[in-house]
Amino acid sequence: MKKTLSNLSLSEYKNASREATEPFEKSEQHRTFAALLRHFSDPAESVNKPTEHADPRIHQDILSPSSLRAAAVLIAVTKPTMTDVSRVVLTLRSENLKSHAGQVSLPGGTCDAGDDSAIATALREAEEEVGLARSSVEVIGQMSEISLPSGYRITPIVGLIDAGLTLTPCIDEVADIFHPPLDLLLDPSAYSRSTTHYRGADRTIFELPYEGFRIWGATAAILHSLARQVRC
Repeated sequence: MKKTLSNLSLSEYKNASREATEPFEKSEQHRTFAALLRHFSDPAESVNKPTEHADPRIHQDILSPSSLRAAAVLIAVTKPTMTDVSRVVLTLRSENLKSHAGQVSLPGGTCDAGDDSAIATALREAEEEVGLARSSVEVIGQMSEISLPSGYRITPIVGLIDAGLTLTPCIDEVADIFHPPLDLLLDPSAYSRSTTHYRGADRTIFELPYEGFRIWGATAAILHSLARQVRC
């Protein structure tokens, strides 16, 4: 069977000749996906690039950096098909949660004692929150940590999944699942800056609207950072 970008693994992509991958990178449908694979073809380089807030003053709001709890999120990217573009799995958190209730989020959560790495945390949490089997994810890399005033330091993990997988939200944690196009999320110019009031001070944040959902805060900061890194 002839290989297409949608069924190339990362290792195959890295080992393929320039002549073999060039058609994918010229395709409008696959260009952003190809850029993502190219970015993570050098894991050491990608993990050393900073994951940044819109406003560096947000770091001043972290009262005790040494007490931050380790967490991880999964940026699950679908492989493009003949009929659909590559997309990213995002969730709308339940209004009943104590932390970040009602906000758009990447699947993820706090590291457990049984997790041997940030990757293990991200995959476990994605399976618990949206029913994404760990065996269905091909991890291609990770980003550098981002610290939050809410008390967490988050490691974003990037993985590829097949399009069309059936995902089931955990009703206690997830109100909805939606899939914005990768092209949109990895376009730095698509993000706007707005102001939020936090602990008595105004702070600038990134945000991106999509079909009635408001992507903002830490999720937008992570995705905007990835967009800048992939597009540079």
